[in-house]
Amino acid sequence: MNITIIGTGVYGISMAMALSLNKKNKIIMWSESEESKKQIEASRSAFAPLGGKSIPDCITFTTSYEEALKNAELVFVMSAAKFVGSVCKGMMPYIHDKMHFIIGSKGIEQESCRFVHEVFLSFIETKRLAVISGPSFAIDIANLEPIGLSIATKSRDTLNMALKAYKSTNIKLRESKDLIGVELCGSIKNVIAVAAGILEGLGYTESTRSFLITESLHDMKELIDGLGGNKKTILSFAGVGDLLLTATSTKSRNYSYGVYLGKKNFKEAKNFLENTTVEGFYTLKSIYTLLRRKKIKMPVIDLIYNIVMNDDDPNKLSEFLMKK
Repeated sequence: MNITIIGTGVYGISMAMALSLNKKNKIIMWSESEESKKQIEASRSAFAPLGGKSIPDCITFTTSYEEALKNAELVFVMSAAKFVGSVCKGMMPYIHDKMHFIIGSKGIEQESCRFVHEVFLSFIETKRLAVISGPSFAIDIANLEPIGLSIATKSRDTLNMALKAYKSTNIKLRESKDLIGVELCGSIKNVIAVAAGILEGLGYTESTRSFLITESLHDMKELIDGLGGNKKTILSFAGVGDLLLTATSTKSRNYSYGVYLGKKNFKEAKNFLENTTVEGFYTLKSIYTLLRRKKIKMPVIDLIYNIVMNDDDPNKLSEFLMKK
């Protein structure tokens, strides 16, 4: 199968490495710049961001949308959420009717508060679209550990293409039709992970962080329902699975950022934010605005927003938990 991956972040590269286990897959990755492409190719024998793993020779790289898409059957969009619109514009001249698409980008667009799949569809009209999400750090995918992901799609053909692509890999897919629920879980879990990190920074133990996670699951379930998704999605890989992973591990950039805030190391937090992609920070702005537009109440989001954006006292988070 001819697979194209748009975006060469570590998550996209790790996904390519997993997909390369299926020897029938031919994989090409699009990079945003010649400099980035050369850096990856120069270090592919021992790729440091993924623990020195070797990037298989069957994975090739290009900066040309035309080259990346000319033979594509299955296209993964793996760029950061804020770049999905510009990526779609670049892809548009080279789209053909037989392509299937899988969105792995997580987040909500800043200005419009649209989900990533809605942004995608505003540029590229297709019914052959899926969203993929679940508990999966890039390093673990690259290490070929067993991974479970939710795939949400209303197209049986796209589902079958995805199952075919992932055959004989370390990744198991579980089907859903709830694109909104899967995307929402994949986005908001990053915000809750920031809050869990704040609790860690304040010195609280696993018991309190589990308290936060459990309360957040209830809120997420109601939010999914309020936005037109399926409450049951909260029990999926994309829901409880991804939240547990992201909100409990120091591998999580969102969690690590929250630890700085909890310790009131604001200078370090700012530096971390400037040098690392912390999706939860950007998603927090979007989800906060979205809740107000939809007139949906989720007090924990209001509190996290005030701590992160308005320098409110982090101790209010534990106080809030006891008041609920």
